[in-house]
Amino acid sequence: MILVTGGTGFLGAKLIELLIQDGMQVKATKRANSTIPEKLQNSSLIQWIDADISDYFALADLFVGVTQVYHCAAQISYQPADAKSMLHINIEGTKHIVNLCIEHKARLLHVSSIAALGVNKLGLPVTEEDKWEREPKISTYSLSKYESEIQVWQGIVEGLDAVIVNPSVIMGPGTKGPGTIFKMVAKGLKIYPPGTVGIVDVVDVAQVMIALMNRSDIRGERFILNGENLTNKDLLTRISVLLDKPAPKIEAKPFILSIAWRAAKLISLFTGGKPALTAESARASASKLAYNNDKITKAIGFKFKSADQILKEIQETYYPKTS
Repeated sequence: MILVTGGTGFLGAKLIELLIQDGMQVKATKRANSTIPEKLQNSSLIQWIDADISDYFALADLFVGVTQVYHCAAQISYQPADAKSMLHINIEGTKHIVNLCIEHKARLLHVSSIAALGVNKLGLPVTEEDKWEREPKISTYSLSKYESEIQVWQGIVEGLDAVIVNPSVIMGPGTKGPGTIFKMVAKGLKIYPPGTVGIVDVVDVAQVMIALMNRSDIRGERFILNGENLTNKDLLTRISVLLDKPAPKIEAKPFILSIAWRAAKLISLFTGGKPALTAESARASASKLAYNNDKITKAIGFKFKSADQILKEIQETYYPKTS
């Protein structure tokens, strides 16, 4: 039996879709208020379970008969108000999953993030060997993913059979985040942030996860999953071309971003909502890092979709061109 945490999330749902296509039976956790994707609502191969991954006893009963665990559940946020809950959910939840996998002798595929990776000191694309270092302005999300991954590494020392993947920004039809980017460009976005981004297709990530889970000879390893590195300007320009919209031409300099997140915070005080831009998300958009996928391509011979392929599929799904 396979257990997938975070089954209604973007990656978790796609992973489950591929698993049941192969006739696999799946237990899938979700939050009580989460909506099950339409494609997964009527399958007899899926057992949906409302569970809080930070509640050890809520998880314990799920592990009966489970031999493989895909841990996809995590909170992602750059909002200061979410910091405490994110640290608790991501770190404690992973700790519980690790302990239960050891107890039940289940193999674990842990979904970490490029946010848990270090920076290459020579300015080269980041590899699995670059060590994460805590810095004064590190994001809480990065800290939560690093500490979560540490739980897995400690489990491996104690005999846990596990593999870790570190995806870059996951994109594809159905994803809220990149979908928002397309909406912004469609409305005539004029400004682009100065940083770079690594992107990877959601199906590619799910396929690699399944391949690694079924490679019992690969254990105690981490793998960067990244399709292509782009500047934010290049990414937005490619989307603009697909949507027949003008490409953004004004670079958001650091001082502009600084003003923008402060203004967003001020607006949120009056509206009562969460700011659209925070100091952490502004810094993330300005970071300039690239990621090396040589290790996974050599390990299983996988070829990732190009950025153009990924973006084209999103465009054809949500912004089809009429002849």
